[in-house]
Amino acid sequence: MPVLTAARRSELRALAHGLSPVVMIGDKGLTESVVAEVDRALKAHELVKVKAATGDREARAAWMALLCERLEAHSVQVIGKILVLWRENPEKSKAKAEAAKAGPAPRKAAPKKPAGASSRQKKHRSAEELIRIERQRSRTPSPPPESGPRRRRPRTSR
Repeated sequence: MPVLTAARRSELRALAHGLSPVVMIGDKGLTESVVAEVDRALKAHELVKVKAATGDREARAAWMALLCERLEAHSVQVIGKILVLWRENPEKSKAKAEAAKAGPAPRKAAPKKPAGASSRQKKHRSAEELIRIERQRSRTPSPPPESGPRRRRPRTSR
């Protein structure tokens, strides 16, 4: 099992930031059913957050090591009671490699403009249309400015 580089670990931490915990380790600890559920989640998502319900740091560290060993996963990070695990899914990586070989997807053609809306027609409007447009823009007039000099802030004592 190759070791994660610091750059890849940083990428995975950034991706995991928006995730919610998928599996919870309860009062009974790390049971076989919990390990099986984490395995299913790693197959489906590759990057998984696991929440531990205990306050014991040593137990959480032991659970993380045990999960990584049993599931051949990588430890991305541990923050408080949240454990982040990553394991590459060979099926997904194979599909990504095939998509990269095929090249970029073909671009779609830009939608055509309607025949009646040319730029020349927009430039040459009649005076009545321009007046109507001006009236629509100024429905509520702004209040007139206050007359007289601006008030100054009173000075404080020195």
